[in-house]
Formats: sequence, C-alpha cells, structure tokens
Amino acid sequence: MRLGITAFLTDRDMRPGALAQTIESLGFDGLYLPEHTHLPVRADVPPALVEGVRLDDYKRGLCPLVALSSAIETTSRIRLGTGILLAAQHDPIVLAKQIATLDHLCGGRFTLGIGFGWNRAEAEDHGVDFGARHAIVREHVLCMQALWSQDQAEFHGVHIDLPPSWAWPKPVQQPRVRTLIGGGAGDAVLRAVADYADGWMPVGGSGLGEAIPRLHQFAEAAGRDPAEFSIIPFGTIANEAKLEHYATLGIDEVVLRVRSGSPDEMCAELNTLAPLVGVAAKL
Repeated sequence: MRLGITAFLTDRDMRPGALAQTIESLGFDGLYLPEHTHLPVRADVPPALVEGVRLDDYKRGLCPLVALSSAIETTSRIRLGTGILLAAQHDPIVLAKQIATLDHLCGGRFTLGIGFGWNRAEAEDHGVDFGARHAIVREHVLCMQALWSQDQAEFHGVHIDLPPSWAWPKPVQQPRVRTLIGGGAGDAVLRAVADYADGWMPVGGSGLGEAIPRLHQFAEAAGRDPAEFSIIPFGTIANEAKLEHYATLGIDEVVLRVRSGSPDEMCAELNTLAPLVGVAAKL
C-alpha cells in the first residue's frame, strides 16, 4: 500500500517545494493539493470544516497547479496531484495545456484529481450553472482527453465545442493523465468514475464496503473492467488499524491529511506519520 499526503497550503504555510521534498524523503508516495479560487463573502453555506482544515484555508489557498510546479525540481519520485481541482471552473483548453505541461515537466508523475464542487456562489462567480456542473465537468474532461491524445484534436458538446486543433505538449501519460474523481458514494459520482476516469477518491474513506461493489456494477455497465479502477481514500486521518481494514478491501493507496502550518509544524506531523509508511508497505 502506498501513502500520499494532502495539505491545504496557503501563503502563510510551508512552501510546496520544500513540503514535497520532505514528503519524498520520508518515503511517502505523493503530494495532493486542493483548490478553491476564492471564498465569496455572500456564500449561503459556510465551508464544511473537517479535522486539519482551517477557515483561512478557503480564503488563502494556493493555486494547486502553480504550487505543484514548484515541486517538480525538488522531487524525482513522488506523484504530484490535485485533490481536488474544480474542473467546471476552468477553461478546458487552457487547463489541458497546463496539465500537459506539468506532466511533461515532471516525467509523467502528475495525477488530476477533480471534483464537482459544493459552493454554489463560488461556481456562479465563474459563470457555471451549478445545476449543470456534472455535465460541464464531463465535457471539460473529455475535451482535455482529446487534446492530450490526438494530434488533431476536436470535441463537440453542449458546453464546449472545439474545432480541429493542434495543441502540444502532449502529456507523458497516454491516452490521458491519470484522472481521479473525488466525492461521496452517490450514484452521480460513481457513474462519472466509470464513464471517464481512472479511479475514485472518496473523502475520508468510510462506507467503502458497500460502495465498491456499486462502483464495479457501474463499471461493468459502462463496458469497463472493474479491476482497472483505483480507489483511494482521500484526506484520511489514518492509523494502523484503518490501513489494515483498507487492505482487506483491496485498496493499495491512501492519501493522509496533514495540517498546514510552518515548516517546523508540518515536518513534526509528517515525522509522526512516517512510521505508517513501513506499515503500509507490508500490506
């Protein structure tokens, strides 16, 4: 089992390149950074704070793509990913170029973790029809996949229409960058995973015993092999027993949440978690 790390880094915290270097040196397998472009003051629903996440994180969070680019030169092994990026809020042509560039520069180590979003006001500030966000994300991802894999790419949908186009660089990973969808175990999320992604990032990782068979049913209905999919509990507050439980479900990757803070604070927490790397390696 491989262990990654996610943290909600802000402009007041440890720098992402240094964090990634520390994570790699301790034997972890990845760094995943989240995204919120802004926190509207008028938001009807405040952020859903979970253990290890602060209110300021939503106001001050770094752009994950720019932050991860700073980790390319400080690491050589770990995966660098988003967890999660709000795909409906991006121009897919620009986003495809950014991701392809990152994957090219890091030698194929990039993972695109995406989500549909929960903050209606944030989405609407980007011109996103919140009720249509699932369909928008699907078309954005399919358009990006065309740009990544086709020399003369095109995509025609309801929300995005791309005439035949050239776009390089292509990502190292083909036919697409490893794409994971974050979210709960609702049918909409599981169907999306089966439709156009490589795996599922259930936040927290509870209820997987019931959800995994449902994901496999959706995969089979989509004509895909359930064995192709990764299931990666995300933002987990883990211990040895929890990792052992995940192993019985066939899970071979988990992303642990750490609190953001100063270099001394983050390194101390990572050192506390580091023994789990050895535990996971034996599972």
